[in-house]
Amino acid sequence: MKTTLLKRIFKYCRSISTGTGKTYVYIKTMFELNQKYGWSKFIVVVPSIAIREGVKKSFEMTKDHFMELYHKKIRYFVYDSKNLNQLDSFSSNSGINCMIINMQAFNTSLKEGGRSKEARIIYSKRDEFGSRRPIDVIKANNPILILDEPQKMGGTATQNALKNFNPLFTLNYSATHAQKHNLVYALDAVDAYNQKLVKKIEVKGFQVKNFRGTDRYLYLESILLSPKEPPKAKLEFEIAYKKTINRESRILSIDDNLYEISNEMEQYKGYRISEINPIQGTISFVNGDTIRKGDVVGDVSEKDMRRIQIRETIKSHFEKEELFNKGIKTLSLFFIDEVSKYRQYNEEGEELLGEYRQIFEREYVDILNEYINLFDTPYQKYLKEIDVADTHKGYFSIDKKGRSVNSEIKRGSDISDDIFAYDLILENKERLLSFDEPTRFIFSHSALREGWDNPNVFQICTLKHGTSTTMKRQEVGRGLRICVNNDGDRMDQERLGPSQVHKINKLTVIASESYKDFVNDLQKEIKENLYDRPRKASIDYFEGKNIILDGNYHKITIQEASMIYQYLVRNDYISMDGNDTVTEQYHTDLENNHLADFPQVLVEMQEGVHKIFLHITIV
Repeated sequence: MKTTLLKRIFKYCRSISTGTGKTYVYIKTMFELNQKYGWSKFIVVVPSIAIREGVKKSFEMTKDHFMELYHKKIRYFVYDSKNLNQLDSFSSNSGINCMIINMQAFNTSLKEGGRSKEARIIYSKRDEFGSRRPIDVIKANNPILILDEPQKMGGTATQNALKNFNPLFTLNYSATHAQKHNLVYALDAVDAYNQKLVKKIEVKGFQVKNFRGTDRYLYLESILLSPKEPPKAKLEFEIAYKKTINRESRILSIDDNLYEISNEMEQYKGYRISEINPIQGTISFVNGDTIRKGDVVGDVSEKDMRRIQIRETIKSHFEKEELFNKGIKTLSLFFIDEVSKYRQYNEEGEELLGEYRQIFEREYVDILNEYINLFDTPYQKYLKEIDVADTHKGYFSIDKKGRSVNSEIKRGSDISDDIFAYDLILENKERLLSFDEPTRFIFSHSALREGWDNPNVFQICTLKHGTSTTMKRQEVGRGLRICVNNDGDRMDQERLGPSQVHKINKLTVIASESYKDFVNDLQKEIKENLYDRPRKASIDYFEGKNIILDGNYHKITIQEASMIYQYLVRNDYISMDGNDTVTEQYHTDLENNHLADFPQVLVEMQEGVHKIFLHITIV
């Protein structure tokens, strides 16, 4: 029986939503398995070097925390075929031991029959290793395999090769399992949001429109409100000068005439502002045309759209930097499709500014000047001390000449493995969170889609085409973690209280498409990855559910279910279209701690009912 069990590889899946601390969970799992069963040998397999470095950093950052909980430390190391002494210690050490290996190293080192030098080392008897085969030493320990993002680890051949470790069993950890094996735990996106384990997401999208007649350019940036003045609009349009035509932003009021302000450019005839509507987020002109906040009208090139996105990201960043006074550093992340858009090289190998880098520096200085004032506050001092060239950095794969390259380029003899500027972005995450480090804006290719989660990313901007819905969710996932202050304290429910978590922890996505299109695609992708859960708050849903009353289980009767349903309808907490879906109004009132009072006869059931109500998805 024992032999049969060991030959069979048991696999179990834990599905954990992006940004909720998957690495923490499986490190804690190691301690729990050791405490309960005495198991002490673990191998963590990850799909990339980036994730490997992130995992290694998590072990380092949590060691004192787990020491307090379990009075033990895990001895962890990254597999290196040149340092077999680590394997010897892995086998002989009586404590908890963990080997971390990425798929690139696995593919070159651990596939039996491989021709690489690394494969020959692990599958041959080594004099320096006591005439043993390193792979046999690993096998003899029956380690527990932990696969981080198993869906990214290749096909059947790779999965079969993993059996060479002779694992006791395998645990798969991912938010998006391609195959599910004995699912033992699931925390999906809705659960994570409802439990306030991740940031709330808001989206800024852009819609290109064309008005009738001649081409004209208009972009409504924002509508400005003041207690002392009527609403005003910040509008970008073209202005003619003697030798050039510039696109500039101006703050305008009702009756302002674009034709006059543009120095009588023909395309703006009839564009006198007749109404500014802050509720609808629109401005109207006397010719009948209306433009909505986020609309881009007229002759718009891709470069124009990217400039607008970069500008909106910088604006949102400065708005979020009100968190400076709470000791929270704000970071923004740009995803680009080509490294050359940020960084180029001339024939001599000298670095040149790419298109997006030039746009960023111009727009940053322009917006910075709106925030700089004469007051000698700590925040003003902070802004004035940071040079525009130091506040942004690009992180990309590099070739062996040290030049940045697109990550998806197939690596051959002249390009190294997927290596980044680890010193700041992966190995020294704490410094990136410090106000002493001037970097606040990060440009990256696909390199940072996985393995790099910084809790203080508050803006994500996608400056590229054709992003799949899966990729959207991966990219948004880079900014979902709950933020921390400069002391490393997490700004979660425990510290802030339930009503404040999503007021501070809000991720703004500046999309390269309309708000509606982006949200629809993202919601569709999230919905496809949700585990089975109710979608209707019907009477049938509530009837028979168990809640805790005075320490005992109480089963909701049909009469109580009917009253609960009426309460939800009366307060606009479910839709009136017959679908009985949860409305945004419910979540708004929940966040603001302003939920409508329950009927007096049900008031004792209120907490329990709201808990089961939150299990219904809103997407």
